[in-house]
Amino acid sequence: MRLYKTLIRLLTFKLTREEMLQFTKQHFYLGLIGTWIVGMGRYWDDPGASILQHLGLGSVIYIFALALFIWLILLPFKVEKWSYFTVLTFISLTSFPAIFYAIPVEKFLSLETANTMNVWFLAIVAFWRLALLYYFLKHFTKLSIGNIITVTLMPICLIIATLTILNLHRVVFSVMGGMRNPTPHDTSYLVLMLLTGISLVLSIPLVVAYGVGIYNRRKKVK
Repeated sequence: MRLYKTLIRLLTFKLTREEMLQFTKQHFYLGLIGTWIVGMGRYWDDPGASILQHLGLGSVIYIFALALFIWLILLPFKVEKWSYFTVLTFISLTSFPAIFYAIPVEKFLSLETANTMNVWFLAIVAFWRLALLYYFLKHFTKLSIGNIITVTLMPICLIIATLTILNLHRVVFSVMGGMRNPTPHDTSYLVLMLLTGISLVLSIPLVVAYGVGIYNRRKKVK
């Protein structure tokens, strides 16, 4: 019961830094199972998905890689008690909102309506998890708002790029050819293509802001 209470407090932006520091293996296992389940749910009706995606293993591998990336980009800021396990456990627990995107709306709605619903699910899940990451970094790292925004957006750009690689490579030619075989996820793919372009534009100023943030942090710590 305590594990689920922690999960609810995390998903509702109420978890404190002290509680984050008390993450245990049980919290991680809960998040890992959740990631595995929503990973399978995300691709269960997608005939073009790989075996790793159908088994939910792609999502499991993804959280390890994303947590490592976030942990590494924050290392230069020398945050007190900053650990990979804490980041990984947090990232795994934030997988639960993705269950919304696994709802098979195409089974009881028209293709056009299913497309619209999937875009809304994608937007809700993305915004929710982005807000959770911002909340986590703000309360755990105690960095300045500018640095928090920078290190929040950098992983998101990676997320978008990863989603593009995982989802768009099978449909890009269909999109360019007029979507001769439309699917309920086509609109979501188009949105991801747009976000990918925006991410590429933001990458340079984010890297610059990241470098400046590290420099200012080191001066302040000294």
